[in-house]
Amino acid sequence: MASPLIRKVHVGCRQLGLDTETRHALQRQVTGKDSLTAMSEPELKAVLKALENRGFKPAKKPGHKGAPRADLRFAHKLWTLLGEAGALKQPGRAGLNAFIRARFGASWGSVPADIDMLRDWSQIADLIDALKAMCRRNGIELER
Repeated sequence: MASPLIRKVHVGCRQLGLDTETRHALQRQVTGKDSLTAMSEPELKAVLKALENRGFKPAKKPGHKGAPRADLRFAHKLWTLLGEAGALKQPGRAGLNAFIRARFGASWGSVPADIDMLRDWSQIADLIDALKAMCRRNGIELER
């Protein structure tokens, strides 16, 4: 499970031109550990965050275009913020789709299999309002 994160760290170091000694120094500074394989997933993510703070820009997955509409991308972003804040039992796309089914299935009558299949602007607005309310309840500041 950690190997994709380790690969991403190596890619980031190559992109930033960091040699092995510099990478090890960064890892020690962030986690106290020299070895990537000895790190937990949160520690690897902390190293990645440190690389991003230095200018590393991870590539998007090939073929990933994101949501087809800006309002749907905003819903994804709100869900991501909730996940990062630890407010979700099931972060990620599957969790968002499950939330939509549970929260809106009865009132909408039918729910699409995936959030990116939503096209009704009033349904998308309802979803965004619900996610904003969850953010407020969890103390997540939204940009105005």
